[in-house]
Amino acid sequence: MELLATFLAVLTVFVAMAFYYEHPKAEIPHGFSQRQKLYFLHYVLNFCLGLATLCEKIGILPEVYFLRIAMDGIPPLKDNQLFIKDLRFEKVKVRIYQPKISTTGQRRGILYFHGGVGRFGSIRAYERTCRYFARKSNSMVVSVGYRLAPKHPYPTQFEDCLTATIHFLRTAQDYGVDPSRIIICGDSSGGTLAAAVAQTLGNRRDLPKLRAQILIYPFLQCVDLNLPSYQQNEKVPILLKERTVALGLKYLNKDLSVMEAMFKGCHVPEDLQLKYQKWVSPDYIPHEFKTRGYKPSTRHPFSKEVYTVVKPVLEPVFSPLLAEDSAIAQLPEAFILTCEFDVLRDDGLLYKKRLEDHGIKVTWCHLQEGFHGTVYLAVCGRAIAFQSGKKGLENIVNFLRLM
Repeated sequence: MELLATFLAVLTVFVAMAFYYEHPKAEIPHGFSQRQKLYFLHYVLNFCLGLATLCEKIGILPEVYFLRIAMDGIPPLKDNQLFIKDLRFEKVKVRIYQPKISTTGQRRGILYFHGGVGRFGSIRAYERTCRYFARKSNSMVVSVGYRLAPKHPYPTQFEDCLTATIHFLRTAQDYGVDPSRIIICGDSSGGTLAAAVAQTLGNRRDLPKLRAQILIYPFLQCVDLNLPSYQQNEKVPILLKERTVALGLKYLNKDLSVMEAMFKGCHVPEDLQLKYQKWVSPDYIPHEFKTRGYKPSTRHPFSKEVYTVVKPVLEPVFSPLLAEDSAIAQLPEAFILTCEFDVLRDDGLLYKKRLEDHGIKVTWCHLQEGFHGTVYLAVCGRAIAFQSGKKGLENIVNFLRLM
C-alpha cells in the first residue's frame, strides 16, 4: 500500500511537471475552433512521452516499447461486416480486411502503411482506420506490419512495404482483387513509405501498375526545415518542429546533438543545395500559405561532419521529394492531404507541385483546421476525434470510390 501511494505521488508530480513545462511550448492559433480539446490532447501526449522516458531511465521498459503499447490502445470489438485474417506476404506480416457483402466483379485493393516514424505504430494501432476504409469503400485492405527500428534498422521498413506491395500485385486475383485497381496509402511516415514504394515501382514492367497513391500529411524532405509551415507551426501540437527532427534522428539511430545544425541547413552540401532548390524552395509555396508569418532563413556554412552523420536523410527513400525527375515522371495518380496547422504541410504542397509539373494528376485535400494526426484520431472515438479528421476521411473515401 505504501509503495502504491509513493508511486501515485511520483506520478502526480510528474503530471504537474508535464503541464508546467509543456504548456508554454504549445501554441494553438486563436482561430482554431477546438482549442481546448487540442490542448488536452497535447498534455496527454506529453505526459505519455515523459512517462516513457521515466520508465526507461529507471529501467522498467525502453521508451520505444512503452510508446508502442500506448499507441496500440484497446482493440476494437469484432466487426460483423468484414472478414479479417492475419497472413504473411513473403516474410512480411499483414492483416487483410474483406467486406462480407457480395460484389459482381473484382474489388479494388488498398495497401496501408501505418505511421510511427519507423519505430512505433502497428497493425493493431491502425485497426480502426483499415476497417473504416474497407467498409466505406467496399475494398479489400491490406495492413502491412513492417518491422520496426531500432531492432530492424532503416531501411528495413521500406523494404518490407515494397516486398508486401510486389507480392500483392502478383497475387491480387487470388483475393478477388483487380490488379489494375491497387492503391497504396499511408499517413505521416507511412505516407513517406507509400511515396518511396510508388517511385521504386514506377519503371517495373513485370508488374501491374499501381492505380494511385494516397499520401496523408506525409514527411517528404529533410533539406529545408525552415519552410513557412515549419515556422508557423513550430509549436503547434501534436508534431512540434523539434519533435519532428528528433523522431527522425532516433529512427536512423543518430545523435540528437546535430539537430541545431540541421535547422540551420548545415547538413546539405552546396552542390546539393543548388540541385534541390529546383524542388524544395519557399518560392514554390503559394502566397496564401505565408500570410500567418514567414521570415526567409539565413544560409549557414556547410558542415561536412554533420553531413556525414545524417547523410541518409537526403536519400529518396527517406525524403521522396528528392527523387530524380525520371522517377517522378513514372508515378501514378495521387491524392495528397495536407493540414494547415502541420509542420509537414509544405512538404505536401511541394510534392503536389512537382507531380503536377510532370503531368501527374493530383487530387488535393487541404484541411483548414487540420493538424498532424487528425485523420488517425477521427476513428478513435468521439472524445479525441476532431471535425477536420472526419472531413479528411470522407475525402479519402470519395477518392477511393472513383478508383
